[in-house]
Amino acid sequence: MSYRATFEAWKNDPEAFWLNAAGGIDWIEPPRKALFDRGADLYEWYADARVNGCYNAVDRHVENGRADQLAIIHDSPITGTQQKITFAELQDRVSKLAGALQAQGVTKGDRVIIYMPMVPEAIDAMLACARIGAVHSVVFGGFAANELAVRIDDCAPKAILAASCGLEPGRVVEYKPLLDGAIDMAKHKPEVCLILQREQHRCDLTPGRDIDWTTAQEAAEPADCVPVEGNHPAYILYTSGTTGAPKGVVRHTAGHLVALNWTMKNVYNVDPGDVFWAASDVGWVVGHSYICYGPLVHGNTTVVFEGKPVGTPDAGTFWRIIEEHNVRSFFTAPTAIRAVKREDPKGEFIKKYDLSCLRALYLAGERADPDTVIWAQEKLAKPVFDHWWQTESGYPMVANPAGLDDLPVKIGSPSVAMPGYDIRILDESGKELPRGTLGAIAIKLPLPPGTLPTLWNAEDRFRKSYLTTFPGYYETGDAGMMDEDGYLYIMARTDDVINVAGHRLSTGAMEEVLAGHPDVAECAVVGVSDPLKGQAPVGFVCLSKGVNRPHEEIAAECVKRVRDQIGPVAAFKQALVVDRLPKTRSGKILRATMVKIADNEEFRLPATIDDPAILEEIRAALQTIGYGGR
Repeated sequence: MSYRATFEAWKNDPEAFWLNAAGGIDWIEPPRKALFDRGADLYEWYADARVNGCYNAVDRHVENGRADQLAIIHDSPITGTQQKITFAELQDRVSKLAGALQAQGVTKGDRVIIYMPMVPEAIDAMLACARIGAVHSVVFGGFAANELAVRIDDCAPKAILAASCGLEPGRVVEYKPLLDGAIDMAKHKPEVCLILQREQHRCDLTPGRDIDWTTAQEAAEPADCVPVEGNHPAYILYTSGTTGAPKGVVRHTAGHLVALNWTMKNVYNVDPGDVFWAASDVGWVVGHSYICYGPLVHGNTTVVFEGKPVGTPDAGTFWRIIEEHNVRSFFTAPTAIRAVKREDPKGEFIKKYDLSCLRALYLAGERADPDTVIWAQEKLAKPVFDHWWQTESGYPMVANPAGLDDLPVKIGSPSVAMPGYDIRILDESGKELPRGTLGAIAIKLPLPPGTLPTLWNAEDRFRKSYLTTFPGYYETGDAGMMDEDGYLYIMARTDDVINVAGHRLSTGAMEEVLAGHPDVAECAVVGVSDPLKGQAPVGFVCLSKGVNRPHEEIAAECVKRVRDQIGPVAAFKQALVVDRLPKTRSGKILRATMVKIADNEEFRLPATIDDPAILEEIRAALQTIGYGGR
């Protein structure tokens, strides 16, 4: 079926569509009904079914002839090592780790925090929890102790699975002091911690609480798969909240299995047996959906990557891995491609590798600026697909469905709504806006399977965060517009639509113009307080490697570009050349924090920030134009 026919089939009979999609999953008790309306805008999917997530990701492939197929390829340029694990080997590893958890009293419904680097054991840990019906909550390895403590208190884990260390280029990050500090701070105390000792740094174990991972795993009896209800939580994943307190996004088991399995062919166009690589981290939703569950449930080989897009050892790492491991579909963040582009603007490293195996590059995590997309298209000579989704949705809401149709790519748009998503553009009063008009992006309820049904122990906060602004809709927090063909354009977070002298302007549109400057590798535009106009845009640009022209000259050209292409209405008068932009570890630019610095307001250091020192560099740059205090 074509995309249009598929979308219409969903729209005409959502129940039948999602029951049909459920046929791709192996059930203990199949669903008789797809959607359960719990009232007051709360919904659940496949609640009458019984299923096991680990069985679908591992055991069924062993039983159906894929035992010797590779399930996981671990590639760590930081350590210079690789490891390849078949589905049969994965089944053995996971069942024994699940047995080790059971031996420590972990049972169905108990929470388990996973605090791990990018090693295969992180995937083992997630699947071991799924195997016995425990609810995992992955916290980014190396997260600050106080942030880990907040998550321990919120989900009250019976156990924590952690490693002795993580590795960054040139340094070892010791996890144990952070873990100990978090447990000391937390009111809730986990009963046991399983610690994976890495050879790069072995830590001391706390008597009476800590157990050696390998010893416990080797001694354990393999655990069988425990049936769970379709609406049993598979995991809790914390996302940053506007109040500073993290929000625990809940993912129900059955819906996420069905939805992820559906996307692997229809969105990413891979067949069982193909190698799929999402260059992300298990601490983010991409790691959950497209390093662990999605590829493995669908019968793909997944790549677990411990490295960086540049510097481990160079800007050719991505292309080396694609060639070496025969990667068919590759998924990363735009910021990673911008980092590669900045180091290798002419694509010299790309020419060193045979990328004939690669079918397409997928980008998500933040807006893919046209300049980056065009560079990747030209240098790779492959389709480049931007797509849009959130931690809350768990998988793409808007994408180019390459497995269904050869839809044209419109640069600047992540393409069209996926089945299940009835997307509308609304004004501040909730009234639908005409095509081509900038507004708030909202999705008519109910959301499809695999999306968040609520927040962990916080239903009121769930309603306030997502359901109250536009009754009957899920509020995405993003602003954009839709064209006549149904292509969505994400222009900014709602907070990043700035009001300049009464004109609502998208910072994303200005960033597009700046990114088109031949010397600019990366950029951000924020709205700062202005006594005359209310808000004024300020641009920050990072230059490509090898650019040696005067910064004042480049800044002036950037100002002129915005004036020429958007017009005087933008009142764009300030562009600052900086070495780097403040980002989260997943690559999102911390624009809201930059605004607070510019306006000299107090701000809470974002928990996910990659390098806090950058914030002072931004403040220093802003002070040169009279912002950011003195």
